[in-house]
Amino acid sequence: MPRHASLTVVAREWARIGATSFGGPPSQIALLRELTVERRRWIDAREFEDANAASQLLPGPGGTQLAIYCALRVGGRAGALVGGLAFILPGLLIVLAISAAALSESPPLWIRAVGAGAAAAVVAVVLQAGLQLGRSALGDRRGGLLWRAVAYLAAGAAATVLTGPGVVLVLLACGLVELGWRRRPGTGAMALSPAMAALAATGAAALPALAWTALKVGALSYGGGFVIIPLMQADAVETYGWMTDAEFANAVAYGQLTPGPVTHTVAIVGWAAAGLGGAVLAAAIAFAPSFIVVGVIGERFAQLRESLTARAFLDGAGPAAVGAIFGASVPLVRALEEGWQWAVLAAAVAALALGRAAFWALVGGAVAGVAAMLAGASIP
Repeated sequence: MPRHASLTVVAREWARIGATSFGGPPSQIALLRELTVERRRWIDAREFEDANAASQLLPGPGGTQLAIYCALRVGGRAGALVGGLAFILPGLLIVLAISAAALSESPPLWIRAVGAGAAAAVVAVVLQAGLQLGRSALGDRRGGLLWRAVAYLAAGAAATVLTGPGVVLVLLACGLVELGWRRRPGTGAMALSPAMAALAATGAAALPALAWTALKVGALSYGGGFVIIPLMQADAVETYGWMTDAEFANAVAYGQLTPGPVTHTVAIVGWAAAGLGGAVLAAAIAFAPSFIVVGVIGERFAQLRESLTARAFLDGAGPAAVGAIFGASVPLVRALEEGWQWAVLAAAVAALALGRAAFWALVGGAVAGVAAMLAGASIP
């Protein structure tokens, strides 16, 4: 790949995007396209669209993988490392500062209020994401493919609500079932790629609890940033007791309110588990697969998009991941303890139905939380 920019330029531009991309992947993709395609013309439009589509076929945060790919395309392997870190670090530093305050022994009342208000609104945002992804996952399917996708979606939702950590195995199982269905006699054989075979063989037993949780977030989250919620919730709240339901709901809200990848939420979980060191460890493990995957196959993104094996696996794992997102709303709803939070949730649903951006619904929830505090309402 030809290099178009110095490492200094890559660091500056990718840090700017990382610090200003509020609102998750849609904002990140738009800013990356504006920089690399429209303003600097480093990448042509077709290549960018192919890279964006390919990143959705990979597990992990798609926006982060696209940012690393664009940095690779512009500045080579060194650019991928510099650009990826510059994209991740601004939001991560903000999340670490929030963690230090929100998870201290005596967190300020105002930051608890911000989290409680935004946590109510984030339920609506999660449900909206599930509906949008569900339409995308089911909209162009017909016949048996549609019914299998519905079954995978239901399995993902049920696993999230009923089994917690079992959702990881269900995501992998749905992908492998669909892949096996495509390989049955008379449909043409497709081999499971070595990367996916290794992924399916991964187990939690050999890894420390926090590292395993972070690895699931970074390497097994099919379907976008919201899939990290069910992947983390069962470990952080139920299995290991690092956080309460309310603290986890607030952590999800903080991750949505800060710029950069939604995956930053894992750093808050890491802080709850083991302080600053745990936050850094969790973030490093969660983001490492994106650097590795793009570094290894980044120059073959176009071929990945055309891979029948990858497409078949995602056709099973993708709908299951959408179901997991719907299931993730259940523990988030359970975390709402005060009447005013339910009013915030209703207002957020109305705002999203009227076409307001998810980020502003979250900001409105945070403001409502502060208003409730000033009015003397109870803050969970």
